[in-house]
Amino acid sequence: MSDSNKCPNCQSLYGYPTGTSMMCPECGHEWNPNEPVEAVAAEPDASVVKDANGNVLQEGDTVVLIKDLPVKGSSKAIKAGTKVKNIRLTTGDHNIDCKVEGFGAMALKSIFVKKG
Repeated sequence: MSDSNKCPNCQSLYGYPTGTSMMCPECGHEWNPNEPVEAVAAEPDASVVKDANGNVLQEGDTVVLIKDLPVKGSSKAIKAGTKVKNIRLTTGDHNIDCKVEGFGAMALKSIFVKKG
């Protein structure tokens, strides 16, 4: 397998051509196979997670919910103002993993929290 098929972002070996560029099916990264790898690595990190006010969130931060959030499978919602400690950041639509007291492990969207 050609080294140009290897994703410079996640090192996946399953990159495929999309015409003028290459695409990674595992992480979604797109790159030009004719461009030096150093130039691709210099791209800014797109995994910055921001709260509803635009503050950058980090692992272990404490956040506060800004609106009531319904919970699937439960008759009660998590109330606005609930403090969530020691968050973990992930990728995807629900980019915060945490434990909410009284509810257990939960995945939240960062647009519904503010840094607290």
